[in-house]
Amino acid sequence: MRTLFLTGILWLSMLANANTVPAADQLEQLKQQVIELNRELFLLEEELLFPPQTQLAVFVSVDSGQFFQLDSVELLLNHKPINAHLYTTQQWSALKRGAIHPLYKGNIKAGEHQLTAVFVGKGPDNRDYRRAVSYPFTKAEDAVLLELQINDRSSDYQPDFVVQPWSND
Repeated sequence: MRTLFLTGILWLSMLANANTVPAADQLEQLKQQVIELNRELFLLEEELLFPPQTQLAVFVSVDSGQFFQLDSVELLLNHKPINAHLYTTQQWSALKRGAIHPLYKGNIKAGEHQLTAVFVGKGPDNRDYRRAVSYPFTKAEDAVLLELQINDRSSDYQPDFVVQPWSND
């Protein structure tokens, strides 16, 4: 339907401008109009699918990754699995360089919730590591944006897992 709509707009625009603008300029104008329309449709679709009143977004970040190498993360909301991700070598490398991975984006009802993230990977001395961190929160009118941080704790050479809320200000 979206393609048919865009095609119709293209034809109408071409007919309206047929006698006033050279063909190359007309084509470039149409191209720009389609790009702008596509952008607006994408933004509208995002707003309809994930309205701020119901939105929950979860991101993963790493400070340096010396004491932990992430293999996977499992995400639970109110003790029910909502997402899981296996990390490739390239993704882990990007996280160590400062990238932030958008792990989950979805809709939830207003009220009390508990987010639990289970991290699996290799800890100090290449030992298998499985740690969970839980974060209770209240969903109100604004979107809830949470960052799962994997930090190195140099005091005891262990990884530290923290849930950090992002402010909407």
